[in-house]
Amino acid sequence: MSRRMLGTVRRWAAAAVMGTLLSGCGAPAAETGRKDDGVRPRTAVTVEPITAARTITDHRKVTVSTTAPPRRVVCLVALCDDMLAELGMSPAATNSALLQHPAFLGKEAAARIPVVPGGFLSPEAEAILSYEPDLVIGLEDTHGKLAPALKGATTFWPVQPGDWRGSVGYLRDLAALTGRTEQGEAAERAFRQKLARAEEARSDRTALIIFGSDENFGVATPGDDVTAGLFPGIADYPWKSRGVDGTYSMEEILARDVDVLFVETLSFGGAPDNTLSDTLAKNPLWSRIPAVRNGDVHEVDAEVWAKGRGTRSLGLVLDEATAALR
Repeated sequence: MSRRMLGTVRRWAAAAVMGTLLSGCGAPAAETGRKDDGVRPRTAVTVEPITAARTITDHRKVTVSTTAPPRRVVCLVALCDDMLAELGMSPAATNSALLQHPAFLGKEAAARIPVVPGGFLSPEAEAILSYEPDLVIGLEDTHGKLAPALKGATTFWPVQPGDWRGSVGYLRDLAALTGRTEQGEAAERAFRQKLARAEEARSDRTALIIFGSDENFGVATPGDDVTAGLFPGIADYPWKSRGVDGTYSMEEILARDVDVLFVETLSFGGAPDNTLSDTLAKNPLWSRIPAVRNGDVHEVDAEVWAKGRGTRSLGLVLDEATAALR
């Protein structure tokens, strides 16, 4: 897969600016860094009450109004499926496989939910409207172009989470619109408590999240990736964004002495022929990474780790990450 295509895949998978690439040579020098053994502030666990509303303005200053609590919601991005699950709802249609995870609906129940034709990148407006949605939730930089076609027929809400706080904000807003305020407060509280516990038991081990599918591989970085944004609070995570064109070399990965490695194998549908770990095993430099030598490489569910971005998905990430980092 080309470097350009990898950027497209990561936007599809993680709804973020492309992370830094992992390659064999030609990368700039790594940023200096050290393990942070200082005391970090723990995430607050207090949850402010949510009030039901017909109009909300989200943290990106997007205003959304519905004439009644939305009941038929079409999800064009997995964050939507995650939020609905937290609120005790299911989408009228979706283009995500997230709900197949056993922590959501499971494969059998998820199979009963219609799939929006056109996939994530090109969902069909006519098909979306055929589900008679009260609300359509999509990714701003991918689905914003659908707004004119949906205007007047339904309410379209473009979302773009940058970190877990943005995801929590969207959950609170959807809880207000649907009137499921108690469920929203409970979900936020459970996530905050889980994150605070993970921060309190912060590991000094060095962690790394990589993503990819074949010869090009990326490093997930805070600011570009919601999941990666959790890691500085729970482990040593020295990876910084270098922008769309930035790269990390395999030599730089080796120099960081990575203790625990999380691997997201991305695909365009269907099970991939090989995991990313299998592909990287052919690279002699890969075997020299401490995590690889010590058997601390964890293939994770990309639907949850790369695409979910909501409080339930991020809670699953915390469960898996903290268990691996002990």
